Amino acid sequence: MTQPSVIASEAQPFNPEDDEVSLLDLLQVVADNLRLLVLAPLAAGLIALGISFAIAPTFTATTRFMPPQQQRSGAAAMLAGLGALGGLASAAGGIKNPADQYVSFLKSRSVQDALIDRFKLTERYETKFREDARKTLDANVQIASGKDGLITIDASDTEPQFAAQLANAHIEELGKLMNRLAVTEAQQRRLFFEKQLSNAKDNLVKAEQVLKTSGVSSSALKASPVAAVEGLAKLKAGITAQEIKLASMRGYLTESAPDFKQAQTELSAMRGQMARAEKEEPAAPGANSGDSDYITKYRDFKYFETLFELFAKQYEMARVDESREGAVIQVVDAAQPPERKSKPKKALIAMMTTLAVGFALLLFIFVRQALRGAAQTPESAEKMSRLGQAFRRALGQS
Repeated sequence: MTQPSVIASEAQPFNPEDDEVSLLDLLQVVADNLRLLVLAPLAAGLIALGISFAIAPTFTATTRFMPPQQQRSGAAAMLAGLGALGGLASAAGGIKNPADQYVSFLKSRSVQDALIDRFKLTERYETKFREDARKTLDANVQIASGKDGLITIDASDTEPQFAAQLANAHIEELGKLMNRLAVTEAQQRRLFFEKQLSNAKDNLVKAEQVLKTSGVSSSALKASPVAAVEGLAKLKAGITAQEIKLASMRGYLTESAPDFKQAQTELSAMRGQMARAEKEEPAAPGANSGDSDYITKYRDFKYFETLFELFAKQYEMARVDESREGAVIQVVDAAQPPERKSKPKKALIAMMTTLAVGFALLLFIFVRQALRGAAQTPESAEKMSRLGQAFRRALGQS
């Protein structure tokens, strides 16, 4: 019965502090290696500072500009008055964030290749392929749009003058690219109506030539029911214009949209009116086949003439709106040769090197102290021996 009491007397109470690392021990380790922790990082920082003086300085030039603002022009009122063509201006628009779009233009391959050819960047950057020159150019030029709507271009180079030239050249090449593209709403409308006007003009010329070959004299022309024929031709032209409007609206509206449904209703009404007009059109008394053929050709002529007039008005309005835009790219701050270098930042390099080396040395002495403490016990020494043998076998050493 005395055995449990003997065991209890021999047992030692558990002290959690035995398994913890004392703060005093850590401070002792730091104090023992204080010279190493101070002198080595300082020496590394001084060496990094000396190396930074050997690095060629880089200068950054900055330019800021305001991209073209997307806004409705004065043609919107005129388009609203023409029910058949009222939706074309909306179809031409649709740019939600022009700033991001112009940033993409500046980073496009067309602009980059133009800059590479202009400044011979393959030779300047010492690259063999244009793709490598584009990557270097992209790394040296930072383009970003701010919340204020301005786009900033930061161009870096070892020569201040070239950095400013490179930044300003981005805006110049962007202007050349925009001259080839229909970017603004007015430019898109002008391009659209230019194509429609060209087609309408060709059809009008053909209809006029056919009308001249009808063989009807000028007296028959005066006696024909011109007013009725013109009304029917204009109605037919209106139907064609309404069909073009619906085709354009499908690009930015769903078929369930109220505007789309209203346009469909208007087209159906116009088609019904056209069917009734053709059905109720009376035949001219005593009209011969020549007069009937003339009326058909004259109606076609008036149809293409009406289309040509509609498209001509819209084309002229688009040209006026486009000319009112003027210099769409407005430079706020042109790039100037920088007076101070942007990098390398010698003080920052020396400080970061000192801190990094100091932290690495502190970690090294703590690990070294832990390994020394573990080697003092037989059990830990045996484990470390087995661990060393495992590493040697993994490295192929006996």
